[in-house]
Formats: sequence, structure tokens, C-alpha cells
Amino acid sequence: MKRPSLYLFILLITVCQLAFAQNAQIQRVNPTNWWVGMKNPNLQLLIYGPNAGTLTYSLNYPGVKLVKAHTVENPNYAFLDLTIAPSAKPGLVRITGKRGNQTLTQPFELRARDRSPKGLGVTAADFIYLAMPDRFANGDPGNDKFADMADPNADRANPYYRHGGDLAGVVQHLDYLKDLGVTAIWLTPVLENNQPLTNEGGAMRSAYHGYGFTDHYAIDRRLGGNDAYVDFVKKAHAAGMKVVQDAVYNHVGINHWILKDLPMKSWLHQWPTYTNTSYKYQPITDPHGAEIDRRVTLDGWFVPHLPDLNQSNPYVANFLIQHALWTVENFGVDAWRVDTYMYNDQPFMNRCNAALLEEYPKIHIFGESWVNNVVDQAYYTRNNINFPFKSNQPGGLDFVLYASMLDALKQKFSWDDGVNRFYQALAQDAVYQDPNKLVTFLDNHDTDRYLSVIGDDLDKYRIGLTWLLTTRGIPSMYYGTEILMKNFKDPSDAEVRRDFPGGFVGDRENKFEASGRSSRENEAFQYVRKLANYRRSTPTLHTGKLMQFLPQDGTYVYFRYDGNKTVMVATNTNDKEISLDTSRFAERMNGFTSARNILTDATLNDLKLVKLPAKTALVLELMK
Repeated sequence: MKRPSLYLFILLITVCQLAFAQNAQIQRVNPTNWWVGMKNPNLQLLIYGPNAGTLTYSLNYPGVKLVKAHTVENPNYAFLDLTIAPSAKPGLVRITGKRGNQTLTQPFELRARDRSPKGLGVTAADFIYLAMPDRFANGDPGNDKFADMADPNADRANPYYRHGGDLAGVVQHLDYLKDLGVTAIWLTPVLENNQPLTNEGGAMRSAYHGYGFTDHYAIDRRLGGNDAYVDFVKKAHAAGMKVVQDAVYNHVGINHWILKDLPMKSWLHQWPTYTNTSYKYQPITDPHGAEIDRRVTLDGWFVPHLPDLNQSNPYVANFLIQHALWTVENFGVDAWRVDTYMYNDQPFMNRCNAALLEEYPKIHIFGESWVNNVVDQAYYTRNNINFPFKSNQPGGLDFVLYASMLDALKQKFSWDDGVNRFYQALAQDAVYQDPNKLVTFLDNHDTDRYLSVIGDDLDKYRIGLTWLLTTRGIPSMYYGTEILMKNFKDPSDAEVRRDFPGGFVGDRENKFEASGRSSRENEAFQYVRKLANYRRSTPTLHTGKLMQFLPQDGTYVYFRYDGNKTVMVATNTNDKEISLDTSRFAERMNGFTSARNILTDATLNDLKLVKLPAKTALVLELMK
């Protein structure tokens, strides 16, 4: 047994000597730059290149100090802890690395912070529009594909390939979005996804969705690259719209450059054999749960081609947090939607959220935690429940209200069903510290499309949009909902991610224009437009209180009100007209004698009985 061990030891020494004999190189530094004047003076640089970890580092720059250089398992990495004093000036910091007779100098830029808008946040005053840039509009056909990328394909005839949409395409339609009443744009991730095609369900699929990052500091070239993103954010801001960045902390793409030469084994969650997450959220909050179940949920991989990052590793945590800060400062984004929020290490998420909020106090963060009850949903946001762990996330995607609104439109009215589902979800808002910071929605890129779920019923469509744009929270709408795009996820997600008609060369119809839409589509578009613009100009729907009354006989009534205005939303989910006796709502209606129907501009001079046509939601601005 001694000889093999000795042989292996000698072999290891020989390999190390050969590695040390090679000249060191520095090929990457992340972050790619930083700024003077940030509130947190600490910065950790990731240095990568052959034998970069064998160098002895130093720097000489006024106000910048190298506190410590860390070596790790892989000699190709070094992690440098810097402090940047408030007195430091913008310029090039020259980082010197020495080893024997070799000396390397690596420039690192410290920039001055500009005063352009950034981190403005989104609030209940906003109306978010969610779009997949690859499927929205193609503004530059020259960047559709690149032969040197792992996936060189672009083919609109194939639902699983990239279709060529890009940031320039979104810019070209900012006027359309502004006219619709949109005040914030959320794009699915724009970071580089230099991923190979993956075989899913027997079909080869591209990473057009954007959720498999391969370089955190590069915007995907097929979307236009870093300069195009800077241009998009600036023009969105100039048009009065904010930008929501879609963040992914839980995992990276299998082709991420770091994965090709890991700094250390613990960079990822490693298992003896491949272990997928169970996708079960209950073990995280279950006071009776087994630790193995909790670990599988959190540390199991989302899918085989999206390796799971170990955020309890301090180097990983610093890498992700600094990238988040860099993104806001570099591009000027305003809010942060966090993918697969519940699968992340929650103490890490608190640390990341705190870093963003310290630097940008107005920024809003809302994560995706796909659960079906208010207790588990509250766990991932600031809440009033005595959980052992306290989340500091300001908001979240409101999956509970999403499901309840769809149930209210699909189910027949009964003791617990139909519109009672919507009422009951809101009745539990006491679990949240601020339910108005939750982002509400009727569908998104991971769900069946709203119109299909409700049976292609335009009356129900209008009811749901009315609720979305008048109840509490920050409303978000999926691209194409305003022109009645529909479909189910079966046989694949691509069915609910079809191209926006008119966004691509050769489209037979251009639904960005009224002339390209059918009368039914224009009716839907104008309905959304009317409500969204009313919401935008009505602070009562942003910050006013919400009072709801028990649903009765398929009707549901609630009020948004403040010292300046009272808005009544009255819904009839029945198949026949109802004359609504309003005496039950005297608590909110006393003193008002008339109302304006904000959708028709008609005036109601008698509020004692309000006629509610079948399957209708009225929005009435009460007047004295």
C-alpha cells in the first residue's frame, strides 16, 4: 500500500512543479470595474488565469488598500480584498503580481459615480410590463446569431430556437408601451447565455429564455451586448419608464466560464450522485420537517444543465452580491426581480438584499416563490409571523393572489369558491408587513396564458384586468395579454412564449398598430389602456386604503379610498344582470350622491341601486 501512495505523492509534486514552472497570466478580473464613493468601502476582486493564484499581489494607489490576498484550491484563482477610502479618486489602479522573476501588471478602473437615475424602485404607482426580449421584437437582424457561440442557431420556424428579438426591438416600441400605460419594463434575463442546445422532452432547445448565465459581466451579444442595454435603460428612463432586472442567484448555466475551471469544489452544491431539487417548498418552513428534505429542496439542482451555486461559500456570496451592485450602478436599473427565490440560501438573500438597499434605498426587490398559501409566501418577505428566520425582502411575486383571481373567474360561486377565493386571499394580508409591495399578475412566461385559462371569454378577461389594475399591490402584465395572445404550456413553454406579431420582419400582421389588430383585439387593448392610464393618474389606487365586503350571490365589491377620492369596484360574476343594493356599503358610500364610470365616462346619478350587467366589473369614482 505504501508504494502507490508514494507514487501518487511524487506525481502530485511533479504536476505542481510543472504548473509552477508555467508563466502566470491574468485573463479575467471580476468585477470588471468599480466606483469611488460607494457606501460600502470593501471590494473583493476575483482574479483568474493560469497560475494567477501563485502570484504575490500588491498595489500602490492613493486611497486603495490591498487588505488580503486569498488563495484557494485551484491555483488559477486569487481573491483580493480591497478597501476603497472616501478620499480615493477615479483612475486606473495597477495591480501588480509577482512570482520569481515574473512581474504582471493588471489595470483596474475606478470610475466616478454619475448622477443618472438608478435604483428608483417600483411601487404600487407603477404598471409593469413583462416581456421576453427574444420573442418581443427584432430591432437588429445583424445580431441574431454568431457562429462562435455554443448555440449558433436562430430560426423562427422552430419554437425551441432563438428567434432574434433584442433590446433594440424593445427600444423601438417604447412609445407603444407608454401609450398603453406601462410605467416599468421587466425583461427576462439579458445576461449572456452562451449555452449549448439541451435535450428536453426529446426536442433540442435553446436558452432563449435567459436563465442560464455564462458570464455575469456580459449582456448577451444576441440581444445587443452591454452598450445596447445601456441605451435601452437610458431611453426607457427618458420615456418615463423604469427598468426591472431579472436576477438569478440560485444557479448558472452549465457553460458558465467559471464551471470550466472551478475555483473550489464548494463553489457548487455537490452530491455523491446527481440530485435534483424536489421543488417542494414545505420542508423549508415545516417545523416538523426532516433536514434531508430541506437540503434536497434548497441544494438540489434545478435541472441538470443549471448547476446549483453554494451561496454559503463566502467567495460565491461576494461574487453574486457585487455583481448585483455593479449592475445597478453600471446600467442604472431600478428594481430587482429574483428568479427561484425560495431555492436560495435565505441568509445569503438577506445579505444581498441589505447590500442593495443600503446603496440604493428606493430600489424594490421582489422574488419568485411559487407557493400556494399565504404563510409560505409571507416567509419570503417582510412579515408579521413568528418564523425562526426573518426575511428582509421588501416584496415578492404574489402567486397566492394570482391563483385566487383565476379561481374566481373559473369556479362557480359558492361558500368558498368563485369570487370568494379572491376575497379570502386578500383577507389574509395581515401576515405581510406591507402587502402593497407584492407584485400581482394574471400570467407570466412560466404559466398558461391568461385568456386560455379563462376559456377565451372576453367578459372574464375584462373582470380580471379590472381587479389587477385596481386592487392593492404592484400590477404586472405579460406581453401580448393586451392583444389577447393565448395558449397553454402543453406541449411546451414555447407555446406561451410566441413572437409578438409585428415585431419581426416578414410578419403578416403588426399588432403594435391598431390597424393590424382585429376589432376584438382593439377592444381588449383599449380596455387595458383606459384602466392603466386611469391608474397612473389616480394616486388613490396606489396608496389608498382597501376595504372589501363579503361576496354575496356572485357579486364582490371593494373600495380604494383616501382623503381625496373614493373608487368603488363592483363585480358581478353571474351570467345574468343584477341590481346591486348599495345600502350594505354605507360605511364607504355615505355622503356620495353620484359616480363617474371611468370606463365609459357615463355619470350615475342614483347610487342606491347599481345595475351590474352579467360578467361585469364596474369602476366607479364616487362624487358628492
